[in-house]
Amino acid sequence: MTQDGLAGEVRAAGGVVLRAGAGGVTETLLVHRPAYDDWTLPKGKADPGEPDEACALREVWEETGLRCTLGRELAGASYADGRGRAKRVRYWALEPLPAAAAHTPFTPGDEIDALRWLPLPDAAALLTYDRDRDVLASLGATAAAGATAAAGATAPPGA
Repeated sequence: MTQDGLAGEVRAAGGVVLRAGAGGVTETLLVHRPAYDDWTLPKGKADPGEPDEACALREVWEETGLRCTLGRELAGASYADGRGRAKRVRYWALEPLPAAAAHTPFTPGDEIDALRWLPLPDAAALLTYDRDRDVLASLGATAAAGATAAAGATAPPGA
């Protein structure tokens, strides 16, 4: 094993950030990466020795400016990255902390140049990759049906 996991495997983590939007409709946050011209879920590579849960929270904060609480683990994704290495990404349902002071204002940059909050069905339609749609669908039947509440999707671990 290497620091990244199995020999040559890249370990990464991210989140499906959820909030109640207008009229109580559940929305999720997508990020746009100009280098790939794609819309995806916030995620990134784990630092050596960093637990996946900590990586998910850190990467979401770095990419979006949002400090979040960790909910239940969702479906993961495995694929070859742009360099042909095996990449394994774990995802969690996340909820932004209520205190605005906990957040950092989003500043567009080279890695992420735009954020977009969307109702779940609209987010699924905008996502570039099927693997991201699979992660979103793993929120459950209510989310996949475009329900207006994600009760339980952001429950604390062990709930």
